[in-house]
Amino acid sequence: MPDEKAPPRRADDRSRRDMLHDFLRPSRGQFVVGLALFLTALIVVVTLQSQANQPEFANARQADLIQLLDNITAETRRLEDEVNNLEQARDDLLSGVDQEQAARAEAERRLEQAEILAGTVPVTGPGVRLVIADPGGRVSAELLLDAVEELRDAGAEVIELNDRVRLVMTSWFGTSADGRLTADGVVLEAPYTIEAIGDPATLEAGARFRGGLVSEVEGDRIGGTVTITQLDSVQIDSIAEVTPNEFATPR
Repeated sequence: MPDEKAPPRRADDRSRRDMLHDFLRPSRGQFVVGLALFLTALIVVVTLQSQANQPEFANARQADLIQLLDNITAETRRLEDEVNNLEQARDDLLSGVDQEQAARAEAERRLEQAEILAGTVPVTGPGVRLVIADPGGRVSAELLLDAVEELRDAGAEVIELNDRVRLVMTSWFGTSADGRLTADGVVLEAPYTIEAIGDPATLEAGARFRGGLVSEVEGDRIGGTVTITQLDSVQIDSIAEVTPNEFATPR
């Protein structure tokens, strides 16, 4: 009976064994290449993590940071004045001297502030007038909302649109059936005029902050213009319609 011969060794079996051998015992050149790839990946990961941990305004321009600081300083002064007024009212109420008169004066002051916040009385004061020209009809309700929020962040106490709409806490923006912008259901016609009462310089700085209203409107996407005028006196005569609360009641 003839001897059985072992099957011939396949070339791909040898190739796999050689690859396994090279993987377990790399040459000097392979080791250097692998180490270089590892270090490169490590550097990329560390760089991405450091960028992610940078503060939000780390790459902002100096002028933008100065504007932001001015806004914060103005808001701090306003809050400090409010704290001083409240402390003075507290001391008057606790002193026992003319307590009834002090309580009446404090109640009137609070009522006046509530009426201004609710938009139920005309007001006047220093501020700014912003006129937004929109020749391409590209200004959106979202952009107007962002503009109002920027002015409020900069310390605007009262805001009015197009001499018609007094913006209050419940105000809203939308679009009419024919595509025109609306505020509290009132159709707005371009150019859009925003009048705001507050510190004029701070309000203008808030609108001109990089990435804010002016940058957005005058950019390529909208192609409009924004004219800002600081005024010693802004007269706001429009008032908001007060609707009773459906669910909330005083405690």
